[in-house]
Amino acid sequence: MPWVFLTIAITGEIIGTLSLKASEGFSRLAFGALAVIGYGVAFYFLSLVLKSIPVGVAYAVWAGAGVATIAILGVFLFGQKLDLAAVIGIALIVAGVIVLNTMSDTVSH
Repeated sequence: MPWVFLTIAITGEIIGTLSLKASEGFSRLAFGALAVIGYGVAFYFLSLVLKSIPVGVAYAVWAGAGVATIAILGVFLFGQKLDLAAVIGIALIVAGVIVLNTMSDTVSH
């Protein structure tokens, strides 16, 4: 169940971050409210995850998945550009999360 909660936390963080961008400095109230709700969901479920998954592992997966997803969605939703260095960096983050989840003894599934 903690991995389901971590997925919910990641989704909340993604929604919160995309909404924060769309709020244009909280000048668009609906998106600002959605950002606050998204982050609230993210932190609540992350707090549940930390009861059973080590904080370093949970945070690495949460942050890594969020960074990679936001960077990719930023291209499609906001027309942002990623250069080669950004793509390589994102690939390394994803690779790190994969290594952590498949090869580390600190992670239990």
